[in-house]
Amino acid sequence: MTPSEIARVTNYLRRTFDNNRIAIDPPRSKGQPVEMRIGDEFLGVLHRDEDEGEISYSLQIMILEEDLPPLV
Repeated sequence: MTPSEIARVTNYLRRTFDNNRIAIDPPRSKGQPVEMRIGDEFLGVLHRDEDEGEISYSLQIMILEEDLPPLV
């Protein structure tokens, strides 16, 4: 993803979820995923897909069981 695509998707997510703490980090090196976080909390990875000239983005959010509150 280009820096302008990252900025556009970041702005979209911030408006959609009304949260200016959303950040999308470019990959640290080629071939690594684009990561989404809120503040310091990693939430998931963002993928870019191009099919027949149409571009879309998918966000895969991961929730670790260790981050959930205990069962009651």
